[in-house]
Amino acid sequence: MAVRGVGIEQSLRDERLHALAAVIEDCRACPRLVAWREQVARERRAAFADQEYWGRPVAGFGDGAARIALLGLAPAAHGANRTGRVFTGDRSGDFLFAALWRADLASQPLSRARDDGLELHGCFVTAAVRCAPPANRPTAAELDRCLPYARAELALLEDLAVIVCLGGFAWNAALALHNIRERPRPRFGHAAEYRHDGGPALLGCYHPSQQNTFTGRLTEPMIDEVLARARELAGLPAR
Repeated sequence: MAVRGVGIEQSLRDERLHALAAVIEDCRACPRLVAWREQVARERRAAFADQEYWGRPVAGFGDGAARIALLGLAPAAHGANRTGRVFTGDRSGDFLFAALWRADLASQPLSRARDDGLELHGCFVTAAVRCAPPANRPTAAELDRCLPYARAELALLEDLAVIVCLGGFAWNAALALHNIRERPRPRFGHAAEYRHDGGPALLGCYHPSQQNTFTGRLTEPMIDEVLARARELAGLPAR
């Protein structure tokens, strides 16, 4: 039995993700982040002066049957804080979605807006913090208040097998999400792997920021290798 060609279980899972997104998008728990995201949305960057900014928290998006999740830091002030979709509308997203497309995890290599037709296949993209933080640096208290949203999203991804952590901040957030307290602490590194009982594998990847991609610290072959390994860990066919 199916609902519009989609299995009932997947349809219900998508509905729960949609409901959770609505809760996330209404959050005003962190006064500093609320003030900053709304200030940026009012003042705008000159290049986007004619656009209406989202200026709200940003939920994750993707395939409700995802085997792979990608976890970032937070929305960019003039990227997702403008477009309303994580990693959409900035150079980091350009690099990331092109890689997902090459890995056959995205329907197109570019993402410019929430309604641009991009679909993710077998993966879900989200962030540890949902509001654009000043200087791209959320506080520890802000992370603690926000992390339950990521925990709730990932819990709804019942087929999840691996989390690709985009940067050390995301790696540490993923350790906190799964209450991993072992010593020595699992260390972040590009292509680092960590497996634990009862949860998805963690796979490290340098963040696709311009600071990393413009300097060659993260190259296309490097992220392609990480996504190929993620597909392997997730049990997806090799490209």
